[in-house]
Amino acid sequence: MTGTNERAVRRVVAASLIGATIEWYDFFLYGVVAGIVFNKLYFPVSDPLVATMLAYTTFAVGFVTRPLGGVIFGHFGDRIGRKSMLVITLMIMGVSTFLIGVVPTYDSIGIWARSCSCCCACCRASVLAANGAGRC
Repeated sequence: MTGTNERAVRRVVAASLIGATIEWYDFFLYGVVAGIVFNKLYFPVSDPLVATMLAYTTFAVGFVTRPLGGVIFGHFGDRIGRKSMLVITLMIMGVSTFLIGVVPTYDSIGIWARSCSCCCACCRASVLAANGAGRC
């Protein structure tokens, strides 16, 4: 390999590593917060064990949507370009993470709080899978 090709490969590897690290750290934090905080904010009327299980269920729904996101964003990554899809998916990840932070609690808007939190988790998980598919 020439020096230019080797440098380009190193840049791609570094960018992929940084992107994957940020995304998985974000996903890890959501998993921790789901068990500690979300069970009290979004499922307060339930038994504590049931509330924790329901909070982790919203986390698990995100894993169910991952293959769909990988297929959709992988398709557009092949057509439009992986770099633009990486930027789009990182933006979606950041916006959905922000929205999870500002969703009102169950006491404020009732069942809609659970629904909004679950939708944001699905968005986050689908773009996480998309970035995994795009790096392969």
